[in-house]
Amino acid sequence: MAETSLLDVLKEGGLLMWPIILCSVVSLAIIVERFWALRSSHIIPKQLVSQVWGWVKNSQLDARKLKELKTGSPLGKVLAAGLVNTKHGREIMKESIQEVASHEVHEMERYMTVLGSIAAIAPLLGLLGTVFGMIRVFTAIVLQGTGNAAVLAGGISEALLTTAAGLCVAIPSLFFHRFLTRRIEEISVFMEQEAIKLVDVIHGDREADVGETSSK
Repeated sequence: MAETSLLDVLKEGGLLMWPIILCSVVSLAIIVERFWALRSSHIIPKQLVSQVWGWVKNSQLDARKLKELKTGSPLGKVLAAGLVNTKHGREIMKESIQEVASHEVHEMERYMTVLGSIAAIAPLLGLLGTVFGMIRVFTAIVLQGTGNAAVLAGGISEALLTTAAGLCVAIPSLFFHRFLTRRIEEISVFMEQEAIKLVDVIHGDREADVGETSSK
């Protein structure tokens, strides 16, 4: 019964309901995928920073540990980029860290442009459906007068359904686009802060605050 009702709604909404439904499916897939990809345990493992500080302090950093960092997490890749270039001076370390960090941020922003585009396009599709529905109404009035209530109701239904459907897709898409964008910004700032601390500690400009860094 529910399936029939849904099909009826899609038919009443007209052809533009199908691209709106497609936008909703793509939007939901992106939101779920980004939440999974941006989980803290994957991007910034809880004990990673304190573990790296321990390796640096005890001179235990070797090729195997660097390889683990590079393949373990985005934060690990950023820290490893600095550690690999410790012998080349502060500026080279910072440049290497910035290059890797930029790449990782770009990876975290994957599909975000598509999600933002859906948030902008969905209400426009709904508005276009509204225009088509009203055209049907006015055409019916011109050809048949106001006596055919079924034709008038069909045009009005098409206008209202597409508008509602477009907004139902656009509103959550916009919300999660901004939420995830903010999440990415917070992660990128944290990775940059930890990388700068790493550079300063290695070059003797500050003491490592392991308790602070590991509590993130």
